[in-house]
Amino acid sequence: MRFPEVVGEIERRILVNFRVDPQIVSNLLPAPFRPQLVGGFAVAGICLIRLGGLRPRLSPFPWGLGSENAAHRFAVEWDDGDTQRTGVYIPRRDTSSRMNTMLGGRVFPGLHHLARFNVSESAHRLAVQFASRDGLVSAAVAARVSDRVPTGSVFATVDEASAFFQSGSLGYSPSRCPECLEGLELRCETWHIEPLEVATVSSSWFDDPSQFPPGSIHFDSAFLIRSISHSWVGRPVIQGARLTALIVQ
Repeated sequence: MRFPEVVGEIERRILVNFRVDPQIVSNLLPAPFRPQLVGGFAVAGICLIRLGGLRPRLSPFPWGLGSENAAHRFAVEWDDGDTQRTGVYIPRRDTSSRMNTMLGGRVFPGLHHLARFNVSESAHRLAVQFASRDGLVSAAVAARVSDRVPTGSVFATVDEASAFFQSGSLGYSPSRCPECLEGLELRCETWHIEPLEVATVSSSWFDDPSQFPPGSIHFDSAFLIRSISHSWVGRPVIQGARLTALIVQ
């Protein structure tokens, strides 16, 4: 796959995070990944992102496509020769865009599943809900902008959380090729996050006791990113991955 660099704007991105028993996450990750720990916990999450103006960097036109998207993900690390890498493993991507579902895994990395999104937002309050058309995945969050991370979070400060998520810009997802993971790197021209105070949060994945037994997973924190110019760059495929039952394709 020869993926052209794509540019656009992150109009809104919510990062909802959970702290999880590392052994539970280890059992769900394909090789070569292992959980990236913070304060002794693995970090799982949902990224709810609205993208606008997406187009190839060399496009002569100033406009592009937009879509609502969701990714269930885990913070991971792995060895690349003598170098330790960090990023995210994304077993499931959902999108409002039919084009994304058609082109994902063919023109750009990662399988995408069609979903319905309901969004309500203002300068200080946000609510995002989605349900996949295949009926397998749903999630929702309602929150308001805050000035501090929640008590008990694995992140002591906003700056600590900001550095952690900025370093997780490389994501790998299942592909149409068995035992292959396709990589996509997010490059942001600027970077700024705001903490959120969450009123309600749910996820059909993370609320599933067959995957995450009671007491193994807890809501940790949420952060907001808005109005950032960015680009997506394809990265080399990881071959020989042993995929797990958590992956829903």
